[in-house]
Amino acid sequence: MTIKDITDVIEEIAPLQYAEDFDNVGLLVGNFQTKITGVLVTLDTLEETVNEAIEKKCNLIVSFHPIIFSGLKKLNGNSYVERVVLKAIQNNIAIYATHTALDNSIHGVSQGICKQLGLENSSILIPKKNLLRKLTTYVPKAHVDAVRTALFKANAGGIGNYDNCSFNIEGIGTFKGNEQSNPSIGEKGMLQREPEVQVSVIFESKDEGQILKALFEAHPYEEVAYEVILTENTYQNVGMGKIGELPQEMSESDFLNYVKMTMNTECIRHSKLLGKPIKKVAVLGGSGSFAISAALQQNADAYISADFKYHDFFKAEDKIVLMDIGHYESEQFTKNLICDHLIKKITNFAVVLSEKSTNPIFYT
Repeated sequence: MTIKDITDVIEEIAPLQYAEDFDNVGLLVGNFQTKITGVLVTLDTLEETVNEAIEKKCNLIVSFHPIIFSGLKKLNGNSYVERVVLKAIQNNIAIYATHTALDNSIHGVSQGICKQLGLENSSILIPKKNLLRKLTTYVPKAHVDAVRTALFKANAGGIGNYDNCSFNIEGIGTFKGNEQSNPSIGEKGMLQREPEVQVSVIFESKDEGQILKALFEAHPYEEVAYEVILTENTYQNVGMGKIGELPQEMSESDFLNYVKMTMNTECIRHSKLLGKPIKKVAVLGGSGSFAISAALQQNADAYISADFKYHDFFKAEDKIVLMDIGHYESEQFTKNLICDHLIKKITNFAVVLSEKSTNPIFYT
C-alpha cells in the first residue's frame, strides 16, 4: 500500500475540503507514492513521536494537529517544529495532518466527545457554509432517467437525511451544429427543437469532479450544456461542534464530576453554577470560545470546550454553564477515532496507536 491509499481512507471521514481556510492539512512531509511499512496515529507530532515511529517501523505518522502550521523559512533545528520536520525527513517518515477537516466532520472530534459523554440525538452546532453547489443541466427527455441515475451514483442529490433529490422542469431546447459538429440528435447545420428536461441537483463541492465526469459520460449530447453555482446554504452534516442530550438530566455538581471522570481531566474551569439541571449539552473539541453564542442560541444547559479566556466566561450571561476542560483533554480521543477508522477499513495492515501523551500542560 502507498501513502495515497491510506490518506484516501482517512479522507472518507475528513475530506480536506472541510478544513478551514487558515489551516494546513493533508500530507505535510513525504510523497504520496511511497510504499507504507506502518502507520502511527497520534494527536501531535513531536520528536518523541518520530522516535516512536522509528521504533515501531512506521514510515507514516497520521497526526491530528499539523506540525507545520505557518510558513517555515529555515530548517536549522532551532525550534521543535524544525527539529521534528528534519528528523522525519532524515528517517524517511511522512507526516499527514487532518485538524479542522476532522473538526468539521460529523464523525469527527466533537462526535468523539459526544460518544464519551453518552450524548443522544446529536447534531452539528455550527453548520459550515460554502460547501454546497448546485448543478443544472438540460437533458433530452428520453435520456433524463439515465442521466439522473448517473448523477445520483456520483453523490449528487443528497440533502440531509435524503438522497436522489432533484428538481425537474420540462421545456424545449434549441441548437444548431456547425460543420465541425457531430450531433447525436438532429443534423448539422439544421436548427433542432428538442423536448428537454432541466435537471437541478445539490452536491458537496468535494464531489464536483466525479459528478461532472458522470454527467459527461451519461449525457447523449456532443456538447453538454450545464452550469454550476455556489450556494449560500449551510450544510447540516458538516461543521464545528455538536449538541445533544444526556439520557437523564443531572445536577450541575453531578455533571461536573461526570465530565471530569469521563474526559479524564484533572481540572475544569467553569462559569457560575445556576442551580438548574443539565440535560442539553453542546461540545466542541479544542479552542471553542467562538461557539459560545451558538450554544446559547440553541438553549444548551452546558457548553464543553477549551481555551476560554477570562472575559469569555462573562458570555454565559447566567443562562449556561461554560466548562473549559483543557485543549488536550477535549481532543484526546481523536487519535482513537482515526485509528479505529483505519483498522476497520484496512484489516490487513499495521496501524498503531501512539502510546505517548503529547499534552504540554501539567497540573499541580
